[in-house]
Amino acid sequence: MKSYDIGLAGEESAAIFLEKNGYRIIGRRVRIGSSEIDIIAENDYYTVFAEVKTRRCLPSLTDMKTAPSSAVDSKKQAFLIRAAEEYLREHNNGKFFRIDIIEVYADPYSDTYRVLEISHTENAVRKTGRFSRQTYQK
Repeated sequence: MKSYDIGLAGEESAAIFLEKNGYRIIGRRVRIGSSEIDIIAENDYYTVFAEVKTRRCLPSLTDMKTAPSSAVDSKKQAFLIRAAEEYLREHNNGKFFRIDIIEVYADPYSDTYRVLEISHTENAVRKTGRFSRQTYQK
């Protein structure tokens, strides 16, 4: 599979993961200005803007420096914050909001796409720019 296709498959896996955990998918690959939000979902309390990072690697061999989420640098975080704020200006539903990162680990040894693990970090991107590593495993 090509890198682009793996990214799309990872987004699909992340959407299914969110739905199984009580979220309703509002939009996928939503363009807001020059930014794109991979997934917008909501539950009873939150509107969640999810950035999905998919890698063909073994989760046990990653650390904070090599984890898929390490690709969400300060520039990307600023884009996500601006996009979320812009979306909420147009679609304010009165709920709290978060920007989460979902890491999808795909089997590097398989010829086909196969998920090994999904890690969901809630509130990973904040306006202060801090990164909180509070994960929930698949």
